[in-house]
Amino acid sequence: MDLLWADMHGIVPLLGCVTRLHPIIYQNSKIYLWSSQDIEPLSEHETSQFLRHATRVRSLHLTSSKHFHLFANLPTETCIFPSLFSLSFIVDRPHAKHLHLFLSTTLRRCNLSVIYPDLKYIATRFAALEHLSVEPLSIGPFDDCIADDLPLLSNSVRLCKQLVTLCCPPLDWAAWKHISNLPTLLTVEISEPRGGSHWPLGLDTPNFPPFRNLTGLFFYVNTAAYTIAAIQHSELPVLQEFVMKVSVLPWAEAEQLCRALSQCKAIQSLKHIDITSAGPTVGEPSSSSLTVITQFFCFNQLRTLQLDFPHCCFNLDNNLLLEAMENWPYICSLELVDEDTVPTVTFRGLFTALPRCPSLRRLDMSMDAVRIDIDPTAESFQHTTIESLNLTRSRVADPEAVARILFSMFPHIDEVTDPRAPWGSFAMAIYSQTQWDEVNMHLNILNGREPQSPESE
Repeated sequence: MDLLWADMHGIVPLLGCVTRLHPIIYQNSKIYLWSSQDIEPLSEHETSQFLRHATRVRSLHLTSSKHFHLFANLPTETCIFPSLFSLSFIVDRPHAKHLHLFLSTTLRRCNLSVIYPDLKYIATRFAALEHLSVEPLSIGPFDDCIADDLPLLSNSVRLCKQLVTLCCPPLDWAAWKHISNLPTLLTVEISEPRGGSHWPLGLDTPNFPPFRNLTGLFFYVNTAAYTIAAIQHSELPVLQEFVMKVSVLPWAEAEQLCRALSQCKAIQSLKHIDITSAGPTVGEPSSSSLTVITQFFCFNQLRTLQLDFPHCCFNLDNNLLLEAMENWPYICSLELVDEDTVPTVTFRGLFTALPRCPSLRRLDMSMDAVRIDIDPTAESFQHTTIESLNLTRSRVADPEAVARILFSMFPHIDEVTDPRAPWGSFAMAIYSQTQWDEVNMHLNILNGREPQSPESE
């Protein structure tokens, strides 16, 4: 019986235990069609019927507030789920006043869609709270109410003493300093509402104590300013994964970010880096600009590297690729997406570098596939671990020659494909796709399969 009620999505099954409501709820086989709009609140006796199995609920997921008025007669301090461990309260702001009904002293995980007035109450009363997620649902590009609530969020986070994971909008620096002191904290995710980059960074940003056990740091932001400031003033000695998805990443900020990341004391621990921007190109590298990839040479434990933003491959040539592979002996997945830089890495450079990374399974990059500078019949090297290969953003002049090179060097590659949506200009995407369709046709022939034309697929 306990297992039957342990994990609940909504409160309708519990309302169905109320004698008065049972025939109303189950008069139709589709119980979600019933409405409680004109039904009177529960009486004291009916509340006891509702609570009969509520004590068995350990996890509760709420995405609607339409039945909350049925609890209007309950005392303010009532908690209707006294044994709750996990609460997901995804309802709109006007119904925030009902949150207290679901706040159990046993709560360990709390996921909220609004920065509620009760948030500070949660932080003070539930000292054992381990997982806090606050992801505001903004209707417009930026909800002013969210900005007004940010001080409450930061003040509330400063009261949490046992956090293991934290997901929320940007915190002020006092809260950031507090979480850097939490030995329990393993993961932090910062998410900005769409269009909301009006965060007060402060003129005097302090240097924070080292994050002793933080292994995952994720930023989903509109600009990189907050991320850069946070990284520049933090030490992350055991960080294993860094992810930033940003709407716009100007070249100047990309340089600052990569430099700051290389200096955050994570040299011996960082294994996964993902920096992605789908925005337009802003700014151009100068002759004195650094090559961002070189900033990651210090991370010799790197397993995956995904860079997808304008000019991330600036100055990348055969020599630099070789140096990169020598510094990343354990790399398993390498993705370098740059539509703004003309690729200069050749087949010779690629196959010179690949032996340095014997664990590489996935490779996605652009190269100069027009220039054929190796003879596959005279080469003995094969890379036997690569299972996924995407070179489709590279121009091709001789599809058959390229196919023979790939067939000889990559025994586990049957075709070269791009799993993502077309990138860059439509004309360029169609042109490249046509060229690589021809490459794949020749690969089919070399592999003894019947070639298929694109029109027949």
